[in-house]
Amino acid sequence: MEQTLAIIKPDAVQRNLAGKILARLEAEGFVILGLKMVYLSNQDAERFYAVHRGRPFFESLTSYMASGPAIPILLQRDNAIQTLRELMGATNPMQAATGTIRQEFGLDVEKNAMHGSDSPASAVQEIPFFFNYLEFRERS
Repeated sequence: MEQTLAIIKPDAVQRNLAGKILARLEAEGFVILGLKMVYLSNQDAERFYAVHRGRPFFESLTSYMASGPAIPILLQRDNAIQTLRELMGATNPMQAATGTIRQEFGLDVEKNAMHGSDSPASAVQEIPFFFNYLEFRERS
């Protein structure tokens, strides 16, 4: 079993899409190990997205992620990272495949409804940013 991090972004929370997105994740066989609503500060968002520091979209992305509540989710299933990436679709909702979460719920490249870890290395770094070892246990 593999674990990954997903985040329902502020635009999707604001538009009351969290329940629909969670239902899609569960329908795809993901087990929710951890779930919470958070309010990131600009500094928190900058720390989380530090890998993108120096890129033209960094300031806009971090300001956006601090603009309202977000919902980090710790997910588990076989091949969780790749399966989540496929379910989310392309970063740009206009280029995302039909039926993906971003195609259905995304507004633009930034307000694309969800974040998902893009590799095992990212997942290992991102999960403890939001969840500590007391908050979840692996399920078999």
